[in-house]
Amino acid sequence: MENKIKGIEEILLMGPGPSLTHPRVYSALSRPTLGHLDPYFIQIMDDIKAMLQKVFQTNNNLTIPMSGTGSAGMETVFVNLIEKGDPVLILINGAFGKRMLDIAQRLGADADSMDFKWGTPVTTDEVEAQLKKKKYKIVAMVHAETSTGVCNPAEEVGKLVKEHGALYILDTVTSLGGMEVAVDKWHVDAIYSGTQKCLSCPPGLSPVSFSDRAVDVIMNRETKVPNWYLDVSMIANYWAGKKRAYHHTAPINMLYGLYEALAVVLEEGLENVYDRHQRMHEKLVTGLEELGIKMVVDKQFRLPMLNSIWIPEGIDDAEGRRALRYDHHIEIGGGLGDFAGKVWRIGLMGNTAREEHVDRLLKALAAIKKK
Repeated sequence: MENKIKGIEEILLMGPGPSLTHPRVYSALSRPTLGHLDPYFIQIMDDIKAMLQKVFQTNNNLTIPMSGTGSAGMETVFVNLIEKGDPVLILINGAFGKRMLDIAQRLGADADSMDFKWGTPVTTDEVEAQLKKKKYKIVAMVHAETSTGVCNPAEEVGKLVKEHGALYILDTVTSLGGMEVAVDKWHVDAIYSGTQKCLSCPPGLSPVSFSDRAVDVIMNRETKVPNWYLDVSMIANYWAGKKRAYHHTAPINMLYGLYEALAVVLEEGLENVYDRHQRMHEKLVTGLEELGIKMVVDKQFRLPMLNSIWIPEGIDDAEGRRALRYDHHIEIGGGLGDFAGKVWRIGLMGNTAREEHVDRLLKALAAIKKK
């Protein structure tokens, strides 16, 4: 049998994720595997928690990486905080807001949703009006909507949610490590992300953080958390204290990778990381404009790390992306949901957000347009 792994070629990953893995992370992944209760590995776990607190900008004690991708993080916060019949409000302006609603409904929540036009942000005035109409236990929103490239007003919504006494859930799968995420300042009670975007680590872990208020809700549930694997009331005992309680076998080498990925971000400095993502975004937008390619999202609402563009006229969606992949060895993403077949999504995440990568993509897009 042919060894397919040996045949994998290097592709410039400029889609909605995963991003290019940092070389230091690759090196960390290859270190010798330890046992998940090994004393030295526990020291690594403690450092990961401390670094995650810095990147999330929080003092939350329950700040840990869950075993699973960003979608596991989403399910973690919902499954731990929702009990059947709980009133929940989901703010939706893209595919991942819809996924939040689906999970809440599966858990038996009394789930309401507010839908905003794809490509535009959540409107705080409308949210405030809804919060005055009904008392909610939870309000949830996506910070960086990966399906559209829109940045939602996380801080402003957080203030409203706090004023109305609800718990605030925020999705930062795409934003963490690429733009400001300030858990404590924004009054976020439960937050989740993923390793495969701006942290430049392979997919497989989902950092989460819970406020003391959220932890209190979890510990005083009337019913058990319906998902054993994602029950943070048990997992927390593995991530804290001198004596660790076994829950499940941790993905040891993936945690090495996250450790190094967080170290890379913090060594560069959060503000420098945010600035680099913004500068690469602006460079891309300038180059696209010169090619006559239009952005989907208005300038003031754009994400730096996820850029949605209208597919150039005369270019077929699948054929264009196929040409990028096989002729130029570059991956970008297609549109989802309402944007399927209309939009391409260009990722500038983490290690991908470099000048040479932007230049290479622009050159490839120019070549495709000429055909």
